[in-house]
Amino acid sequence: QVQLVESGGGSVQAGGSLRLSCAVSRYAAHNLYMGWFRQAPDKEREGVAGIWMYGGDGIYYADSVKDRFTISQDNAKKMMYLQMNNLEPEDTAVYYCAAGFSRGRPGAPLRTQDFNYWGQGTQVTVSS
Repeated sequence: QVQLVESGGGSVQAGGSLRLSCAVSRYAAHNLYMGWFRQAPDKEREGVAGIWMYGGDGIYYADSVKDRFTISQDNAKKMMYLQMNNLEPEDTAVYYCAAGFSRGRPGAPLRTQDFNYWGQGTQVTVSS
């Protein structure tokens, strides 16, 4: 059973930056596809960015975060990160780390049903 723990959320003003971290534990010998999702109040959970934990093509960004967010991983430390720059109030949400065994259709938006494991979430609040 893979366990995921997020950290790094907080409150910032618009234009600020935050870095989210996801620690992966109890990891089995598979190349997990890792993703960051977010969910704002009264909205569906949406995929923000994705990456293979142990390398490979398939980095994904939602259009809403391209050129502002950067996903990365350190497989030696079993960590995944999301560097968020130039934050906007619309980025306010609970951010979740997720892991699955497949990417789904390459280039397509991330789907929650493709991810088997989820973290507990971390709040990001951006004020104007």
